[in-house]
Amino acid sequence: MMQQLAMRGRVLLAPIAGAIAAFGQAPYELPLLLFAGLVAAFWFYRAQSGSPFRAALLGWGFGFGYFLHALQWIVSPFMVDVERHGWMAPFALILLAAGMALFWGLAFGLARWIAPKRGLALALTWAAVELLRAYIFTGFPWAMPAQALVGVMAGQGLAWVGPYALNLWLFAIAAILLLRGPLALRLGQGTLALSTVLLLLLPPQTPPAVLTDQVVRLVQPNATQRQKWNADTFEFFFTRQLDYTAAAPKDESLAPDLVIWPETAIPWALDMAGSALADIGAASDVPVVLGVQRRSNMRYYNSLVVLDANGAVDQLYDKHHLVPFGEYMPMGDLMARFGIHGLAAQEGNGFSSGPGAQVLDLGPLGSALPLICYEAVFAHDVNAAPVRPAFLMQVTNDAWFGKAAGPRQHLAQARMRAIEQGLPMARAANTGISAMIDPQGRVTASLTLNTEGFIDAPLPAPLPPTLYSRSGDLPLTVLITLCLAGLAVARRRRPGNAD
Repeated sequence: MMQQLAMRGRVLLAPIAGAIAAFGQAPYELPLLLFAGLVAAFWFYRAQSGSPFRAALLGWGFGFGYFLHALQWIVSPFMVDVERHGWMAPFALILLAAGMALFWGLAFGLARWIAPKRGLALALTWAAVELLRAYIFTGFPWAMPAQALVGVMAGQGLAWVGPYALNLWLFAIAAILLLRGPLALRLGQGTLALSTVLLLLLPPQTPPAVLTDQVVRLVQPNATQRQKWNADTFEFFFTRQLDYTAAAPKDESLAPDLVIWPETAIPWALDMAGSALADIGAASDVPVVLGVQRRSNMRYYNSLVVLDANGAVDQLYDKHHLVPFGEYMPMGDLMARFGIHGLAAQEGNGFSSGPGAQVLDLGPLGSALPLICYEAVFAHDVNAAPVRPAFLMQVTNDAWFGKAAGPRQHLAQARMRAIEQGLPMARAANTGISAMIDPQGRVTASLTLNTEGFIDAPLPAPLPPTLYSRSGDLPLTVLITLCLAGLAVARRRRPGNAD
């Protein structure tokens, strides 16, 4: 009886520990609490005996508490049009958290099935499902544990091994600290714990970024999601962006060589923009990059264009990694019968996807890999660039994500991509946070959230290609697969498991 009560207590405490672990993510950015939560999860796992199903329930509970807290910003998009979408908000948060927690439940259950007494098996299965979460059903790796490390020294490991190996590192350390053994092991655990704490507390110990003589102007109009598509405010925000583009630099040495506006920066589709493009060209004597919707062959695209000094479209990129349930609705025709449409989708099934990653030629600034909003969430999308660019360029409309956690977590992911690739990133966001990010993931200039304005920021120079930019996720995938296969074979050879 007492054992059952203890088991139920751990199941009930798991979501609380998960919610505490989520304090590692922005806006709190307390990676030590994330790590403490992971250690608690491994302790729960070791302390609780029983079937793989019970272990899965424990892991699911921990994940549910974690994702419910970390992804609470997901209600914000549904509040933009409360009458139409507001009723979906609580369901979206609960279902999303519950769905993401299924991956972690799978990790716990699989580990218990493969190697019931080994916490390191859980480290492997947990890392494996985090990889799976990034790819399956178009992927959703938002709020992965490694995301909490972007501002501390441990986060620089992204350049070497990438985000999913950093997940494995966190899980493995938590498992090792709970091993039982002789004094030598305990001394080693103490040393490991101290070094881990330092890596989770200290800022990156790297030299300042080397700056080029190229300057990028980042324009932030600060149009809320309700105002952005309101016909009464179209002209106001368009004129604000024109004024920011034409404004003299605050420092004469920082005259811009490129101007970047955010995602869907103008309210008209590209073919309906009329004189607006010429107005943009007239406001600047340097190229202007902006996000815009466009129509072609009865399809809508979420696109980015480079305008020359005459306002003519010089280069074009169509977003290829669309947001499910946001920019398109899976089984759209069926869902439309129930009145359910994508939040940002156009008519029918929503936006169509572009052909894939491509690099734009921006003259003296070098080539740039364009990323539209959600595409910066995926490390493998950035790794998919056909050639290595000189910098990353993200346009986004984070007005969808609320006023605190969502935009800040999105910025953290942009910083991860910069570290992974050893490349700077120029980021223009509608309501913020617009920022210039150096190749070590540090923000060298920024505009605060929910404010309007522009910044002229020197473009940092790229670093040599990182190990992760060369290898991608394949080596880790092979390593985890081999280790799990070895544990599975060992399981079959154990007495009583010869089935």
